[in-house]
Amino acid sequence: MRRFLLFGVLGALMAVAYVRTASLQNGGPVRQLAPGVWSRQGDKNVRLPANTSWIEFKDFVVIIDANTPWGINAALPDIKKTTSKPVKYAFDTHYHWDHTQGNSILVDQGVTVVCSEECGKELVGPKGKGEWDSMSRNQQYPLAPYRLQPPSVMFGDSMVIDDGDRRLELRRVGPAHTIGDAVAYLPKEGILFTGDLLVNWKFGNNVGDRDADVPHWVQVLLDLAKPDVKTVVPGHGNIGTTDTLRAQSAFLDDLWKQVSAGKKAGKTVEDLLKSVDLSKHGDFAADQSQNQSAIRQVFRKVS
Repeated sequence: MRRFLLFGVLGALMAVAYVRTASLQNGGPVRQLAPGVWSRQGDKNVRLPANTSWIEFKDFVVIIDANTPWGINAALPDIKKTTSKPVKYAFDTHYHWDHTQGNSILVDQGVTVVCSEECGKELVGPKGKGEWDSMSRNQQYPLAPYRLQPPSVMFGDSMVIDDGDRRLELRRVGPAHTIGDAVAYLPKEGILFTGDLLVNWKFGNNVGDRDADVPHWVQVLLDLAKPDVKTVVPGHGNIGTTDTLRAQSAFLDDLWKQVSAGKKAGKTVEDLLKSVDLSKHGDFAADQSQNQSAIRQVFRKVS
């Protein structure tokens, strides 16, 4: 009997280990970050650029970022593979299309969408509606079956989801990437979900939102890089650490300072496209076309 019990325990442990790692070994996008905490990495090449994460509580699940309709439809089966509990909340880190256009799918399944007050205003205002209308005309992104869905719950500075066993802290930190940027943090596990405040891939970061505040963004990233943060989940790309937050901050700071100094010295944007050197920032500056786009966008912002 002991032998059977031992084999049973070992088998269960091996099964858990397999669920945790098989998708990565097979090139899959799902990764377990802690017991009950998962993240699904997006893939820019198949129109699924944004990461979506989920957190299991005692009786329900919280999703971080509703993604696009096709993105959340791809993530929901993976969520069901990891837990039988219902999704109760979805938290949108900011209003941009690839983090919120899946809202209507989740709301139709009884999910409560949460975001900061400013995120909600941006989503249903000219910027969010403009994104939706523009993309509705793009045949690659069919939005006809869906709708622009505002959040059901909005918070000012912060909100907490706590069931006694697990605590998730939501905190607005914008304006930075957008006005309404907010982060989610699991203090017990030391896991931070940043949305697009951090983008950890080779395709650059979007600094072009008309209300983006790059100098404040630089400081926000440094403020988030606290010693108790062990794991950082970006809006796009690979899982990172506080070093990744600091590296993104350094890239944005250097971009802003070089462009600001050049413009104040009377240089044109065409001059700066040739002279601004961001190469020391590695993957954050790996895409030259994105660098040039960022230089143009920052040039417009510098007073």
